[in-house]
Amino acid sequence: MLLLVFIAALSLGSGNAQELRRVDDTELIQLLTGSNNVVVLFNKNNCQRCLDYENVVSKIQPQLEDTLSANVVQAVDSNLVSIYDPSKEPALVFFRRGIPILYHGEANDDEILDFFNDNLEPAVKELSDDNFEHLTQASTGATTGDWFVFFYSAECTVCQRLYAVWESVGGTLKRKMNIARMNSGGSGISTAKRLGALETPAFIFLRQGKMYHYMTKEYSPEAFILFAEKGYSSKSHPQKVPELPSVVNEFLGPLQSYLRIENISSVVPMGLIVLVVVIYFTKKLVKIFGSEPAKKQK
Repeated sequence: MLLLVFIAALSLGSGNAQELRRVDDTELIQLLTGSNNVVVLFNKNNCQRCLDYENVVSKIQPQLEDTLSANVVQAVDSNLVSIYDPSKEPALVFFRRGIPILYHGEANDDEILDFFNDNLEPAVKELSDDNFEHLTQASTGATTGDWFVFFYSAECTVCQRLYAVWESVGGTLKRKMNIARMNSGGSGISTAKRLGALETPAFIFLRQGKMYHYMTKEYSPEAFILFAEKGYSSKSHPQKVPELPSVVNEFLGPLQSYLRIENISSVVPMGLIVLVVVIYFTKKLVKIFGSEPAKKQK
C-alpha cells in the first residue's frame, strides 16, 4: 500500500513539470524573428547549474506561458548564447517582441516570474544629441535624477552582446535611476565627443552635474548595478560634465583645432605670404586710383 502511495506521489510530482521543448539555432532564429514573446533557456550538457535552471523553468513553464504570453524553449550548446550573455550558459533570456532582457538572479521560480513580469516592456531609454541635455540636464545638475548611459556603435561587436545585459540593468534599477543608451557613432556623436565616449563600449554615470566613467572590463549586470548604486564614488574619479558648446564655438571649432600649437609652424609662413600679397595689391590700387585725378587735371 505504501509503495502505491509513493508511486502515485512521484507521478503527481513529475506531472507538475513539463519538459522544455528543445530547439536548434535555426528554429530559435525563426522564433525570435516572429511576433511572439519568447523565453529561452540557453543550456549546455554536463552542467549542474544548467540542470538546476532547467528544473525550475520547467516547473514554472505554464505560468511563463500564461503571464508573459510567451513560448518557452531551451537551446542546448547554442552558438547564439554569446550574443545575449557574454558569460554563457546557463542564460535565461526573455525576448519581448525581439528585445532581449537577461535574468541575472539565482534559479528561483518566484524571482524569475517576478523579474520577467515586472519587465514586460523595455526599461532602457534611447538618447540622441537632440534630446540628451533636455532629458538628462547633465551639465546643470538639475533634478531629472541620476543617469547611467551606455555608449555603443554599430561597428562594436562587444556592444551588440551587451543589449540583453543592459536591459537587465535597466529592469533592475528603473525605480532608482534612469538607464539609457546612445549611439556614439550616429545620432549621439556630438554628445559622445563632449563626454569623451567615442571609443565603444563606454559607460558613464551622471549625477548632480558630475560624470563617472565605468573603467573596468567586467560587463555583467551585477557589476554595472553595483557601480551605479555605490561603486561610482570609490571606483571612478568625478569630472564636471562639460557645458554645451555655444554656436560660436561650434563654428570656430575646426579653425581652433587647426591653429593649435602643432600647426603653428605652417600657419606663420602662410600668414607672411598673405600679408605680402595684401601689401602688394594695396600699393597697386593706391597707384591706380591716385593717378586718376592727375590725368583729369591735364
